[in-house]
Amino acid sequence: MDAELIAMQLFSGVALGAILIMVALGLSIIFGMLGVVNFAHGALFMVGAYAGLWVASLTGSFWWGLLVAPVAIGLFGMAIERVLIRPLYRRSVDDPLLLTFGLGYVLVEAVRIAFGSDGIPFPTPPELAGVADLGIGFFPIYRLFVVGVVAAVLILVWLCLEKTRFGLIVRAGARDPLIMRVLGVDIAGVWLLVFGLGVGLTALGGVLAAPMRNVNPEMGSLVLAEAFVVTVIGGMGSLVGAVVAGLLVGVAISMTALFAPEMATIVMFALMALVLLVRPQGLFGKPGRA
Repeated sequence: MDAELIAMQLFSGVALGAILIMVALGLSIIFGMLGVVNFAHGALFMVGAYAGLWVASLTGSFWWGLLVAPVAIGLFGMAIERVLIRPLYRRSVDDPLLLTFGLGYVLVEAVRIAFGSDGIPFPTPPELAGVADLGIGFFPIYRLFVVGVVAAVLILVWLCLEKTRFGLIVRAGARDPLIMRVLGVDIAGVWLLVFGLGVGLTALGGVLAAPMRNVNPEMGSLVLAEAFVVTVIGGMGSLVGAVVAGLLVGVAISMTALFAPEMATIVMFALMALVLLVRPQGLFGKPGRA
């Protein structure tokens, strides 16, 4: 088989993995700090794509959509946490899960009513159209851009969590929120910001993914399944695990699609089963965390 074709397929897997990392990163941040498994995450990914499309159509600029949509949907996520999820923290862990599961359906139906069920194309910005010659093959410039943006976001998130006072509070609060309250930290405010950050990241993933696929109300369903697979493989609540597993799953899906297309959707679940047999907590997870 042509080496250039294999290289292109590997790169396509990295680009897919980059989108999965954005969604799984948001899931991991929310779970790691709040202990909430957010089943509305895929729907928020989809809402982010529609918000980016709407802003881009109003302004005539993809860049405004890329900038405004994640911020707006992140603020929307903060409102969800404050109004719907916060009252459930002292109740069974199943309650936030069921609430977000239902919320996902509400968001999908609301978007279907507002925009219809048909897919809407999201044009690639002209400055990112075309291909680039990297010496080993020709790769779409837009996908190179997606990988670069995700890498930059990962660095910023790491710096925020590891090198700032806010990151110290987040990491400490994930381990023992009671002690943080005793020390006078407004842990409820921290949870609010963390949930907004997690939702903003998945919305950014939705905007980045939109030019690579039609924007439609169901686009978040498969992404949610893939993101949960990535989160489980990497380890619940592990940011490093989300990155490694996202790339692993993306490349596995892409390469399987090249050699056995009918197995492309199944391979990620087989990979998850294999990892769980060897390490039930995931590659980088801690035993008992889930």
